[in-house]
Order: sequence, then structure tokens, then C-alpha cells
Amino acid sequence: MVKRICISILFILMSWACSGIGFSFQSPDMSGPPKRPLGDQYPTFNPENAVPVAGDSGTVPDKPTDSNPAGVITLEQALFLGLFQNPELASFSWEVRAAEARLVQKGLFPNPEIETSIENFGGNDGHNGFNSAETTIQIHQMIELGGKRGKRRQVAALEKNITQWDYESKRLDVYADISKAFWEVIAAQEKSAIAAEIMAVTDDAYNLVAERVKAGKAPPLEELQSKVTVTKIRIEYEQAKRELETARKKLAATWGSPKPIFERVIADIRILAPPPPLESLEANLSKNPDLAGWDTEMEKHRRLIGLAAAERIPDLTVGAGPRYYNESDDVAFVMTASIPLPLFNRNQGGTMEARSNFAQIRESRKAAILKTQKDLDQAYQDFSSSYLTTISLLEIAIPAAQTAFSAALEGYREGKIGYLGVLETQRAFFEVKHQYISAIGDYHKSKADIERLTGQSLADNK
Repeated sequence: MVKRICISILFILMSWACSGIGFSFQSPDMSGPPKRPLGDQYPTFNPENAVPVAGDSGTVPDKPTDSNPAGVITLEQALFLGLFQNPELASFSWEVRAAEARLVQKGLFPNPEIETSIENFGGNDGHNGFNSAETTIQIHQMIELGGKRGKRRQVAALEKNITQWDYESKRLDVYADISKAFWEVIAAQEKSAIAAEIMAVTDDAYNLVAERVKAGKAPPLEELQSKVTVTKIRIEYEQAKRELETARKKLAATWGSPKPIFERVIADIRILAPPPPLESLEANLSKNPDLAGWDTEMEKHRRLIGLAAAERIPDLTVGAGPRYYNESDDVAFVMTASIPLPLFNRNQGGTMEARSNFAQIRESRKAAILKTQKDLDQAYQDFSSSYLTTISLLEIAIPAAQTAFSAALEGYREGKIGYLGVLETQRAFFEVKHQYISAIGDYHKSKADIERLTGQSLADNK
């Protein structure tokens, strides 16, 4: 009987807490910011059996068939592998799930407490033993006033959305890192090929010099100079191979592999699009999750001010239960209610802190907007400069340097020009080719920076 009474009292208290104070059990809102257009066609890692992160379809995509592929790799394959397998991005996806769990936790009611007390026993005379004991069983429930639970849940929901914005920022970071690493491998491959070409040309030139020295048409000093040049070029060739291997490892690390086994990467380095107008790029800065997330951050701190104000209101604790009198075998009911008196602590400091944090976030948002605009301006300048440099080198400098080098070799064979002249034109020709490859790499790196800042592909910027 006592058990039924306690259950009934608990039910009454919980009903009062849920309806009388205006609270309700609601499933947490798991919607969040959508993916930015950049790279949204590629699946990302999701913890198994986890609630889907922002923008996902609701099912965990199939794992790539080859987590560390061999053979030839395209940029699209690198992006697919990297976005799905990148360890840092996978770590962020678990943080999203943890934020969703915190939202669930913030929506829970405080647990009721059960208290049992026995009075009037073990004394003198009539109170000896338990004959006159009074046994009380009470169930206490704290009822939060001022809407604290709802406000905490609103803050937790905004924190979850902020975490999803952070996840989206990290996804775009990984996308940009993969793109840059890919083009670093392209540039390293091309420079390694140029180094091999230089070495072959230098060997041919050395053989030519040796023949002329042997025939008495050139002094022995030219053969020594040529040998020094050959040695220097071989050292540069070995250095180019080491740089290529470093770039390959950096790319493989984006999809979580410590050792690359792919043969090479391929892309058409001749396809270069001119820079779009800067105004169109600035108009798309709103797609940058780093900026879009600040609105959610501001709203969170507004809610924190409201929560701090609600914390000034003390919470009510109510209790009720039966009291059993052993001596008369009677049962009576006991009810209690307690509430702290807010004489000294009215959460003054907490309210001031919340307002100060809001002011700080407001200024930080302004600073973030200015920094992003500055970064876009710099990336655009780099992009435009590398585009113009690449076009000029390809259309003017490389053909001219190649013509000069061929003419110098022919003139040396005919004895019309000295070997130092050949070395000079050779160095100029291959330096121009190196500059061309470096400019292409800079072009694609700055392009990746712009896409990261605008949250979408340059091809989509109108």
C-alpha cells in the first residue's frame, strides 16, 4: 500500500513539473546548417549508428573500395578518399555526435529523491524499542523555476549547431588541403621530369664538349666546367625526387595513409580559367561557414544572458509521503516545500559575465569578417598574379628561351659560341620552365584558398 501511495505522489509531482510550470518533453532538434556547395557531392565519415551530421542523407556511405589506392590518381579520387577517410574530419564528426548527446542531456529533468526517516525509537520508557516509532517515507522533487531547463536546452541546441558549423569549416579545410597537396604532387612530378630532362641534356652537352676537347677544338677547361655542371645537375635531380616523395606522402596523409603506393597523379595543367570579378567572390563570403557560424554564436550568447537572468530565481523543492505510526498502526501524510532565499547570491556575477561575453563575441565577429575579407583580397591577388605569370611564361618566355638554347647548342657545335654561352642559355631555359610549373602550383593553391573562403567552386561563382 505504501508503495502505491509513493508512486501516486511521484506521478502527481512529475505531472505538476511537466505541465503546471510550462515544461514539456520534446525530442531534440537534430537539424543543423547544411553543407556548403564546395565538395558537397563527396561523402564524409559518419560514426556508425550515429545521428547524421549536417547535410548528410541519413545513411552512412559505403567505404571506398580501396583505402590506399595504387596506380594513377585524379583530383576527384583524392577528394573522395580524403573527405571520407581523413582522421581529423572523422574526429570532428564524433564531436558533432557528442554535442547532440549533450543536447539530450540538457533536456532531462532532475531526478526525484526518496527519503526515509525513523523517529521516536530507542528511548526511555514508552519509547523503548520501535513500539512508538514513526516511520516517514517522502519523495522530493526539485522544480526549476524561471524556465531554466528550457533555456539550457536552447543554449545546448545552439552549441550543437555551432559544433556543426565547426565541422563544416573543417570539411572545407580538408577539401582545400587535399586540393593543395594534389597540386603540390603535380608540380613536384613536373619538376622531377624537368630535372631528368636537364640531366639528359647536360649529359649530351658533356659528351659534345668531350668530343670537341678530344678533337682539339676546345680547351680542356671546358670539359672540367661541363663535368662540374653534370655533377650539380645530378644533385638537383636527386633533390627533386626527394621533394616529390615528400609531396606524395603529404597527399596520402590526407586520406589517412602513412605510405603512398599510388604511381602518380594526373591533371591537365594547361586548363587555366581567368579570375572572376572580385565583387562576385565577395558576394559569396556569406557561404563561408566561419562567418555564417557567428550568427549562431551571437544567438547562443543572447540565450546565455537570458539563462543567467533565470538563475537569479531560486528553485522550489517539494516533497510528500506517508508517515506510519507503529504504536497506533495509523498512517498520515506529510508534505514539505523549500525554496532558497535570494538574499546574497542573485547570480550577479553570472549575469555580468554573460553580458561581457556577448560584447566580446560581437567584437570578435567584426574582427573575423575583416580578416576573411583581407584573406580573400590576398588570395585573389595571388590568384590573378599567378594566372598572368603562367600565361606570360607559357606564351612568351618558354618559346623564346627554348629557341635561344637550341641556337646556342647549334652555335657551339659550329664553334661560333663558347661553352659558357651554352650554359647560360641552358640555365635560363630550364629556370623559365621551373617558374612555369611553380606558377601553375601557385595558381591552384590560391584557387583552393578562394574556394575555401567562398564555400563553393570558382566555376560556380557568377
